[in-house]
Amino acid sequence: MKKNQGYSRRQWLKHVGQTTAASAVLLSVPSYARPASAQVVVVGGGFGGATAARYIKRRDPSIHVRLIEPAKTFYTCPFSNLYLGGLRRFEQQANSYDDLRAQGIEIIHDIATAVDPDKKTVQLAQGASLTYDKLLLSPGVDMRWHALEGYDEAAAELAPHAWKAGAQTQLLKKQLDAMPDGGTFILVAPENPFRCPPGPYERVSMVAHYFSQHKPKSKILILDAKDAFSKQALFQDAWQHIYGDMIEWVPMSQGGRVIRVDAKQRLVETEFGDQHQADVLNVIPPQQAAQIAHQSGVADQSLWVPIDPTTFASQHVPDVYVVGDATIASPMPKSGFAANTQAKVAAAAIVNALSGQAPAEPSFTNTCYSLIAPDYGISVGHLYAVNNNQLVEASGGVSPRDADADFRRREAQYGAAWYEAISLDIWGTEPHA
Repeated sequence: MKKNQGYSRRQWLKHVGQTTAASAVLLSVPSYARPASAQVVVVGGGFGGATAARYIKRRDPSIHVRLIEPAKTFYTCPFSNLYLGGLRRFEQQANSYDDLRAQGIEIIHDIATAVDPDKKTVQLAQGASLTYDKLLLSPGVDMRWHALEGYDEAAAELAPHAWKAGAQTQLLKKQLDAMPDGGTFILVAPENPFRCPPGPYERVSMVAHYFSQHKPKSKILILDAKDAFSKQALFQDAWQHIYGDMIEWVPMSQGGRVIRVDAKQRLVETEFGDQHQADVLNVIPPQQAAQIAHQSGVADQSLWVPIDPTTFASQHVPDVYVVGDATIASPMPKSGFAANTQAKVAAAAIVNALSGQAPAEPSFTNTCYSLIAPDYGISVGHLYAVNNNQLVEASGGVSPRDADADFRRREAQYGAAWYEAISLDIWGTEPHA
């Protein structure tokens, strides 16, 4: 990792360890006296919501924590690209909620359809209404259907986005498997902000790996609504080194921005008037905070959720906290690791608020590993702090461009270890072997 603002890689890792240890101490201190009837409702059982539920309950077992999540099995977006690349089975993306139940958290498999901030209730699709003292939303993102002409939910069944892990991921894999050797895979990358900034480029890497093993005559075209992307130099160096001319990236300024999609014909048109035909078309559309964020009033005109960076409380609605991809938390990216660390801060803030205590000073971290080939990993990592009521980068950087093969192999191993560790931290079970 590059030195940045006076930090070496070793110092950065040491700081991460100290931050994690400090968080563990904070979350393990005895709870303050409060009525046993404190009610916390958590909406969303992914990286943010499941973490928050676990850490609220761990901090104070007397709090009644309800976690609302429609899926009985949660499939993670992180590492789903490895499934597309043929390196993992889909079942390895699965996590259950059994361990969270065992911790005393009430799991309700339903959809939260409405929040009434005045009555402090959450309405569920099956008819129940839950009251809360504090509400934490971790709803993730929704696709902005029709932001690209011709691309809606029906079109996604023909040209999948696969940006929510599950049936869409399996559909894209099925299409890749059926594609003839010598075909063209087109990935349409969205403008910022969107979930997992390096994700489209790791996906291309994994598809290229699959093609190199099974369909070596095939081509990959990235049509991008941006002129730059996360870890760009590292990705492009590796593509050239490993995959040669298989991958072509077209930035916005050179005609990469797609404005129209014909999913039936697997055809896209750019703002420059160029048309591109795909054998497999993967459209990742513009995104926004999920619908419950808008209904509840926590989202603003940006289509995302502004938060208090010290606690991740909503800036607009009292007693509501929001973490994860739905938030405006720049410079933190919209990533699983970011959601996890934000949720721990919010969990501590909620427990403190219920006891009338001030929030602790937070510290945040994010690391994102991307796999380009089975033994070739790259990473980006940062520490964040709050300064003048704003989130700021404290330190961090990316993998060095001149790293040798052993370094890249170890980065790939670190990425696998990170996924195992965070899955255990959130859902309490190791990923399926």
